[in-house]
Amino acid sequence: MRQRAAVLCGAAVIAAGTVAAVPAGASAPRPAQAAPVAGPHWKKCATEDYPTLQCASLKVPLDHARPRGRQITLALSRVPHTAETYQGPLLVNPGGPGGSGLTLAGFVASSLPAKVAAQYDVIGFDPRGVGRSSPALDCRPGHFDPVRPDSLPDTPDVEQANLTRAKSFADACGDKYADVLPHIDTVSAARDLDAIRAALGSEQLSYFGYSYGTYLGAVYAKLHPDRVRRLVLDSVVGPDDVWYDANLNQDLAFNDRHRAFLAWIAEHDAAYGLGTDPERVETAWYAMRAALAKKPAGGKVGASELEDTYMPGGYYNGYWPYLAEAFAAYVNDGDTGPLVEAYDNFGALDASGDNGYSVYTAVECRDASWPRDWDEWRDDSWGLYEKAPFMVWNNAWYNAPCAFWPTESRKPVDVANDELPPVLLFQATGDAATPYEGGVTAHRLLRGSSLVVEEGGGNHGITLSGNDCLDEHLAAYLTDGTVPRGDGGVADAVCAALPEPKPLESKAASTSSRGSTLHGLLGFRG
Repeated sequence: MRQRAAVLCGAAVIAAGTVAAVPAGASAPRPAQAAPVAGPHWKKCATEDYPTLQCASLKVPLDHARPRGRQITLALSRVPHTAETYQGPLLVNPGGPGGSGLTLAGFVASSLPAKVAAQYDVIGFDPRGVGRSSPALDCRPGHFDPVRPDSLPDTPDVEQANLTRAKSFADACGDKYADVLPHIDTVSAARDLDAIRAALGSEQLSYFGYSYGTYLGAVYAKLHPDRVRRLVLDSVVGPDDVWYDANLNQDLAFNDRHRAFLAWIAEHDAAYGLGTDPERVETAWYAMRAALAKKPAGGKVGASELEDTYMPGGYYNGYWPYLAEAFAAYVNDGDTGPLVEAYDNFGALDASGDNGYSVYTAVECRDASWPRDWDEWRDDSWGLYEKAPFMVWNNAWYNAPCAFWPTESRKPVDVANDELPPVLLFQATGDAATPYEGGVTAHRLLRGSSLVVEEGGGNHGITLSGNDCLDEHLAAYLTDGTVPRGDGGVADAVCAALPEPKPLESKAASTSSRGSTLHGLLGFRG
């Protein structure tokens, strides 16, 4: 199982923009007159970190168009409210698709101000197909076991080897889950959210989603705008790019973020000894990649595994010191040990990762149409590779099963909405996984929403991660519906990004692990 490194960052932030109070129905939601499904039976499932966590399960239809047909099981978690003022359920989702949200409930409840969290039942859940929900998908166990073919298809044989892997994965999913795959998609998951709401006996729900969870929340809001009380979307999926174009956009953004990491290494040449010129550091990184393609480190970190290892640095700069040390040890000393350790911590997949990838592909391949002609993928990927070599082909092969997927595709949901209460969006300007433009588009489509921008930030998932300015906006909104209102610009409020991390040998006395804890829960690729 992947482990996470602690981020080294300060807490200095500033806020900009004018805040205006907007009513959002602060009184407690009335219980529904009659829930269509039985309420969950909660049992203690406390952990050392989250001692009040409870767990339950809920039966929902596999096909919501046939409510009395086959039932599947969703795994739920809860941190119950303790305050006299009760604001109903707050459902939380970490993204993916394919991410487990059970532990996220405990994290959110413990990271929000206590007086805010106490007013909600914070509800986590494993979406259909995920984790402790049943059935849990695992199409092809060990699909990412090392050493995989080089992601760069610079010969016909390498390209064919990667195509064979992708098609084998799609075929395995179709063989194992033919009756389930047509119902693993965002619309079905959104209908599950409404089943959870009904089972909890609430006429409305509040929702807080990260990454892909922002699209899930927006789809739910489109289906049931009258049942949305509060809606928080952090690191917003571009709703017009679902899903092929979204991955192409990611390729450019991740290349920029990887280059920011290499420039950070150059700034800390005293620690890493790789040179003060970012271009020289970049040349050394790609030379390392070429060497590993010929001789994998420790017999398991080849070129593709190296990309897997360094991609998390594009999601969260708290990993940079660890990745930089592994890079420097390999280049300067020929020491492969730190690189293998970094792969084990950040790049390797265990059984839960196999499950997450199975759901990821099932949802994305079903949600929207993908090119079925491989020539289109090849042309698009080589065209982007000239501009952004870091992630293009790794990302293409990650999504390539969609070229062979055994189910038909839905049409993407038009999430444009003018029937919602105020919605609060958070977006970093340098986010690679969900580039900034997607947050701006969602802000435009969700009429009356407010957009809080982390200026200069590059992390993916920015609230409850140590930035007090962002968290103050979040707390105000969840308390009474207050949202910032700008003066006509794109952003309604602007917060400064947290400082970049320091090399490990220069660890500051004041550190925060909230960021690393959050990003351990959010995972990658979503």
